[in-house]
Amino acid sequence: MTETIAEQKQHHNAKKRIWFVFWLLAVVTTIEVLLGIYKPDVLRHNHILNMEILNWIFIFLTVIKAYYITWAFMHMEHEKPSLRRTVVWTAVFYIAYIIFIFLTEGDYIHEVLKHGFVAWDF
Repeated sequence: MTETIAEQKQHHNAKKRIWFVFWLLAVVTTIEVLLGIYKPDVLRHNHILNMEILNWIFIFLTVIKAYYITWAFMHMEHEKPSLRRTVVWTAVFYIAYIIFIFLTEGDYIHEVLKHGFVAWDF
C-alpha cells in the first residue's frame, strides 16, 4: 500500500522522536554510571536536606529517565490529559512516599547503629 506524504512525515517524526529519547536515555545513564564509579568528593561530602548531593542527582536523573520512558515508549504523549495525570500523579506520590519511608527508616537505622537503641518520642 502506498502511504500519503503526511503519513510518511508522521512516521519519520516518530522514528526521530524515538531515537532522540534513546540517545537522551543513553547519555543520562552514562552520567549515572560515571558518577557511580567515580563518586566525586565534592558531591559526597556536601549535603542538602541531610542527604548527599550525589544521591539527589541520582534521584533527579532517575525521575528524568522514568518520565521519558513513560512519555515516549509507553505512548503517554498521545493519551488524554486526564489519563496522563492519573498515571503520573499516582507514580509521583508513590515515589515520594517510598523515598520518605526509605530516608526515615534509613536515618533511624543509622542512629541505632551509631548510638544504640533510640526511642522516638512523638
